[in-house]
Amino acid sequence: MSEKTTGELSAEAVAALDPPEARGILFVVSSPSGGGKGTLIRRVLPTVPRLGYSVSWTTRAPREGEREGVHYFFVREEEFAAARERGEFLEWAVVHGNLYGTSLGVLERELSSGRDVILEIDVQGAESVRRAPLDSVGVFILPPSFEVLRERLRARESENPEQFATRLRNSRAEVARYSEFDYVILNDDADRAARQLASIIYAERARRARQESLARRVLATFPESAAGA
Repeated sequence: MSEKTTGELSAEAVAALDPPEARGILFVVSSPSGGGKGTLIRRVLPTVPRLGYSVSWTTRAPREGEREGVHYFFVREEEFAAARERGEFLEWAVVHGNLYGTSLGVLERELSSGRDVILEIDVQGAESVRRAPLDSVGVFILPPSFEVLRERLRARESENPEQFATRLRNSRAEVARYSEFDYVILNDDADRAARQLASIIYAERARRARQESLARRVLATFPESAAGA
């Protein structure tokens, strides 16, 4: 029997074959206010390697516990308008009376480095992102019921009565747009739902179309005929 012309590759060696020029995937995670998308994202980020978070701009005031540059970039309407005029946003929208936008430059740098990125966004913004020439995957977080959504909004005590009523009033129309997304996760149990979100990220990374270059590089290590084995 002839000797092998190529050595066996360890799991680490195969992973190293992943081309450095590969772009990351943009995961667009959306839900109505109180749907729990932020909670699930915070659980997933520390557990999935090579995963970043796109920090959006907003003109609304910070809620208790929110930090500048971590949850949002909190800016004045004049700053937001100036950035919008300069074309710095991938998308922007008016949501419940406040402006929200996604920085195109920051997002492009992350994706170009090969890191996957989660974008936490409302359904209006998700629609704009779908129209952009990006490799994106849409995930909709579904609340168990209207009653649960209402109690979650009430419990966080971050809106005045008018804002609370507006979010409830808009929630049905937002939930009705679940069909525009690639995946739907029922957020009735945060632990299970977070695991499901992580599973979606891993599954999308493993799609054949995204692993074509890796598969070809591994294939190149094999002899072209059985005689070389």
